[in-house]
Amino acid sequence: MTDATRPLTTDAPPPVADGPAPVAPTSMTPAHRLAIGLLLTSTFVVILNETTMGVALPSLMDSLGITAATGQWLTTGFLLTMAVVIPVTGFLLQRVTTRTAFLTAMGLFSAGTLVCALAPGFEVLLVGRVVQAGGTAIMLPLLMTTVMTVTPVAGRGRTMGNISVVISVAPALGPTLSGLVLSTLEWRWIFGLVLPIALGSLVLGALRLTDVTTPGTARIDVLSVVLSALGFGGLVFGLSHLGEAATGTVHASTVVALVVGGTALTLFVARQLRLQRTDAALLDLRTFRSRTFGSAVATMAIMMMSLFGVIIMIPIYAQRVLGLDTLATGLLLLPGGLVMGLLAPVVGRGYDRFGPRPLLVPGTVAVSAAVWGLTLLGEQSAPWMLVAAHMTMSVGLALVFTPLFTSALGSLAPGLYSHGSAMIGTVQQVGGAAGTAVFVTVLTAVSTSATVGGADLVASTAAGTHAAFLVGGVLTLVAIPLALGVRPAPADAPAVVAH
Repeated sequence: MTDATRPLTTDAPPPVADGPAPVAPTSMTPAHRLAIGLLLTSTFVVILNETTMGVALPSLMDSLGITAATGQWLTTGFLLTMAVVIPVTGFLLQRVTTRTAFLTAMGLFSAGTLVCALAPGFEVLLVGRVVQAGGTAIMLPLLMTTVMTVTPVAGRGRTMGNISVVISVAPALGPTLSGLVLSTLEWRWIFGLVLPIALGSLVLGALRLTDVTTPGTARIDVLSVVLSALGFGGLVFGLSHLGEAATGTVHASTVVALVVGGTALTLFVARQLRLQRTDAALLDLRTFRSRTFGSAVATMAIMMMSLFGVIIMIPIYAQRVLGLDTLATGLLLLPGGLVMGLLAPVVGRGYDRFGPRPLLVPGTVAVSAAVWGLTLLGEQSAPWMLVAAHMTMSVGLALVFTPLFTSALGSLAPGLYSHGSAMIGTVQQVGGAAGTAVFVTVLTAVSTSATVGGADLVASTAAGTHAAFLVGGVLTLVAIPLALGVRPAPADAPAVVAH
């Protein structure tokens, strides 16, 4: 069957460029195990850093003399950089070796962490966060591409279970780490404690990491890079500031960013559809010819929206409604993170034995039940109710992420692993920004309305978080039928030659 006559949606692996088909490995060598272990540890460290700034914001405001709006750029700038760099990694990982990509990523992250730890003021701190994000953006697609390349099909569930720890536990533990550090030390130690670990990974990689993938030749399309940066970057920037619209003081830059981002993304998609005919796309959209990949990515987007939205709301509710301090707030999220980490290996083995649906359906139901449970919280609720809801959500996410990653990438031909990994990473960032925007916008709108009606800060915040969780609950219901569209990855994934 030619590329022109191939159906637009199929469960067979999408086509890749002409050439010898990569062969699925039957076993892992010690070098492969070392590479995956090092990549897992390093990726956990860099993603953990992504969510540390929320709890630290009040301390940064006092120490640096900045407003909350200014301080928020430490998170927005990080997400913005991730959204710009990740789409390019699909091309990057085809051009450079595993070792080169790893050293580049950890070198950037280590340099950014050092700059942050020594920053004399806000501007330098923001530069450090941007450099950190550049390294972080490379690590996750590199990890997933390497795992799919060197891990035998029968053992991918277990390995992807470890990746789910990185994806879900690290962001959940970020606020906990921040709260623990800030309870005894100043904010610089958030970066100072991470720096030795990052440098250790960098040195170990330089000494021991060998190349486990073979780079090819590919030309980069500059226009695609520009459109990608404007499209994904504009959407993340606009979504990150969309909460201002609920107060009636939305800035013109937010509207412009959303319009430019949407327009550029449309042009980006059109150009990729054209370039992929000659295998020259920056981000190959033929990944979506697999129904399983499309369903998995859509489900993942909703799960990331829910995860980041809840992570944003819980500290606000805990501190402004329940009156807890930063340390107690961080500890509230710790049990859920630990549960997710403990379940990951079990879920991985379960995927290898039973496939995705027996895990995905109960997982999405558990996430939905947890978010709906959060809608029951009020001004006088006990903290244990918050912990119980977060732990239930963590169990659901643990059941969801491993099957989604494994089934999505397993449904692709090996030549599209790097593009699929980049697509998943991009969806995670945009989904996280969108979830934050939706939850914060609803919170702001409802709490502002309650304040105008005469409610005090506690009552208005409780009303706002209730409304935000309610909208999140409705959103999670969409993921349940989507999960039914995710099918087991094929026993092998041979490349299908496009003509």
